Amino acid sequence: MAIQQRPLILDVEARPAPLKGILLSLQHVFAMFGATILVPILLNMPVSVALLASGVGTIIYQIATRAKVPVYLGSSFAYIAAMQIAMDQMGGDISAAQTGVVMVGLIYIMLAGVIRYTGTSWVDKILPPIVIGPMIIVIGLGLAGNAVTSAGFVMDADWRTIFVAIATFLITAFVNTYGKGFFKIIPFLTGIAGGYIIAVMLGVVDFTPVAEANWFAMPQLYLPFETDTFNSYTFYFGPETWALLPIVLVTVAEHIGDHSVLGKICDREFLKEPGLKRTLIGDGAATAVSAFFGGPANTTYGENTGVIGMTRIASVSVIRNAALIAIFLSFMGKFTALISTIPDAVLGGMSILLYGVIASNGLKVMIEDKVDFNQSRNLIIASSMLVVGLGGAVFDIAGFVTLSGTALSAIVGIILNIILPKQEAEYDPEV
Repeated sequence: MAIQQRPLILDVEARPAPLKGILLSLQHVFAMFGATILVPILLNMPVSVALLASGVGTIIYQIATRAKVPVYLGSSFAYIAAMQIAMDQMGGDISAAQTGVVMVGLIYIMLAGVIRYTGTSWVDKILPPIVIGPMIIVIGLGLAGNAVTSAGFVMDADWRTIFVAIATFLITAFVNTYGKGFFKIIPFLTGIAGGYIIAVMLGVVDFTPVAEANWFAMPQLYLPFETDTFNSYTFYFGPETWALLPIVLVTVAEHIGDHSVLGKICDREFLKEPGLKRTLIGDGAATAVSAFFGGPANTTYGENTGVIGMTRIASVSVIRNAALIAIFLSFMGKFTALISTIPDAVLGGMSILLYGVIASNGLKVMIEDKVDFNQSRNLIIASSMLVVGLGGAVFDIAGFVTLSGTALSAIVGIILNIILPKQEAEYDPEV
């Protein structure tokens, strides 16, 4: 039986009233903050650049897809480990990491060109739902540790941290479940605001960075050439750079999975119209541009799918305005400083819900495709991918490339899907 979708509150082409549209767009920006700002924080990169790259990347994507897909791009968690390793091996220099991410974006564009002339049938064979589903689950649950740690659910944690995280989570959940009118469609914005207010009342927010920041400040860009205004790096093509490329398998699968799930939510087939060739170009170009300016890799963002799935707001207009707001905010020194004061507990409480939604979307991909787990091959593929992806497996190739986590899980799934023989259904579900 097909899953019955709740009707959308705002469809893809919908254009809400100005004030309502701005508030909805703000929700998308804030809902993405958890990952968008956490990635640069973990990599010791400027938050302002990540916000700028997020907004510019989303606009690039909308141009590439002719504004037909409600996707917001943000910082990708998939590349964190490889980028951190590359930076550590280069003594803190970001050249290898940024060069690798630029190359990743170019690979996306090349892949889109291949698909334009060969179609997507070979992609469907390499990345069927039985492979894409577990990949998305690994991405979501792979982030679970970050959410739990940020929420303070660890030994000897401050009770205030735990209280703020639980409050943020419950506010978001209850507003989404019981909220009426406009509040029901901005649960994440409400949850972050509520959690932040509680954190301020408990005295766990330090406003010193806000007081010291300028009202207007240029994002702290990194450029691949010398400049008096911004920091610089150099294009570098050593082994540290090449180590990032296998992760393309993961993020392409995530791209396909996110668009598949989003298509189910919106009752559209985005992989056919505007087509995978266009969505990949948008994603790839946005990632290359982000890295060129010193930002993190972009991604089509499971959080975006989670927000749309829960709020039923799928308006491309809302997404575009969210991108413009993110660009504007990246130049507001006081604001980016204020964002840096949002406690980890608030982000953790919201992330528990969002990352869980990402993982659940992986299950949804397989449910919608009616993947039969009574077939041994399907059970083996999914089980192996989950254990390898979540178990911390590492595979070193002659010291040149190290595969781990989501990248290794993706490769395992693709190989098993190719070599394991197809099976007939082992039982008749109608009997």
